[in-house]
Amino acid sequence: MPKDQILLDPARTALVMIDLQNGILAQSLHPRSGDVVLENARNLIAKFRSANAPIVLVRVYWSSDMADAPHQMVDLPSVPAKCPPEDWGTLVDDLIQPGDIVITKHQWGAFYGTDLDLQLRRRGIDTIVLGGVVTNFGVESTARSAWEHGYNIVIAEDTTATKSVEMHQFSITEVLPRIARVRQSAELTFTTP
Repeated sequence: MPKDQILLDPARTALVMIDLQNGILAQSLHPRSGDVVLENARNLIAKFRSANAPIVLVRVYWSSDMADAPHQMVDLPSVPAKCPPEDWGTLVDDLIQPGDIVITKHQWGAFYGTDLDLQLRRRGIDTIVLGGVVTNFGVESTARSAWEHGYNIVIAEDTTATKSVEMHQFSITEVLPRIARVRQSAELTFTTP
């Protein structure tokens, strides 16, 4: 993974954070815990707020009858059999501030079935910095779709984690570099007007 700075234009860049919600961050995550992911994400969010760049907070949740959940037949389901408690799907306290964009998705990726693309394009965004949990599902799925939509993508690796170190590393080293630039949050800086 290259270790060079990326200079971002705050007028054309948005931060998209995936599933920083109570029920997912409470799971066993690797290579860093949910608490560390959250601390790193908060620092990156503060950097975006200081630059007046848009912040998008994405959560996954379903209706109480689960009618909007994926129902395809698979060998290893990733959607709960019944709707989790509301607190499971609630974004971590204090993340949301006025002006933030909040998206609720119903599957891994944040583009399909939401207005994320519309929200970004209407603001003139062509680059997204992406982070959150879990690396090889929600983050990777959103990155793949963003790439297909023509966005430039930067993965803030230190704001990501998943179910195992191996799953995280495969996504970070083998998949995401083919569609994005992978960096640490400290390597991201903003242009000044």
